[in-house]
Amino acid sequence: MCDCLITRRRVLTGMATLAAAALLPRRSLAFDSDSDKTTLDQAMRYLREGNRRFAKRSMERPNQTLIRQSEVETDGQHPFATIISCSDSRVPVELIFDRGIGDLFVVRVAGNVVHTDAIATCEYGVGHLGTPLIVVLGHTRCGAVTAVVKNDHLGGKIPQLVDNIVPAVERSRAKKLIGVNALILDAIKENVRQSISDIFNGSEELTTLAHQGRMAAVGGVYNLETGEVEWL
Repeated sequence: MCDCLITRRRVLTGMATLAAAALLPRRSLAFDSDSDKTTLDQAMRYLREGNRRFAKRSMERPNQTLIRQSEVETDGQHPFATIISCSDSRVPVELIFDRGIGDLFVVRVAGNVVHTDAIATCEYGVGHLGTPLIVVLGHTRCGAVTAVVKNDHLGGKIPQLVDNIVPAVERSRAKKLIGVNALILDAIKENVRQSISDIFNGSEELTTLAHQGRMAAVGGVYNLETGEVEWL
């Protein structure tokens, strides 16, 4: 009997909390003065320097200790960049930028394509976590882009995933490049640009912040062979 009363009390408390939350005003997508701690230039510098260390195999591995884990558990997360990366297991984002726990807000999806989920996650990263920088990170030998270039048969829901890659491939084909490898590499770069365009076409709030100079989006391509990121 006591257990039932306790359970009922918890349910009623939870319902009251939800009702109170529903009455709160919607939080607009904007920086808080306290959370805007990293500038665009600083965020880019952290990424460039970290990738340079990784490519040279001279990693510092910052923020990878149990102390850091405890800090972010207690104080919350304050990443300095939101990154949309391909899900490819050869592209471990925190490793290739030599960063640690709580540094990067990462979205991973095959082909680093941008649909509603990725856009909403970017809005959360920028608006609520205060990241001034969005990075779309492609990589060499991308299977998703290669499949679209070669018109491979794709089953299940995959065609709906890679449909955003098609315009990028078409732009690359129009350049009349010599050789399929050159076409694929160019399409990988065009796909990064396509994803950046899709972010802003899909988010009026991010577009407004970008016009205000409050945030920016950049693209890069990670080279699987060298470990280096080519910034576009």
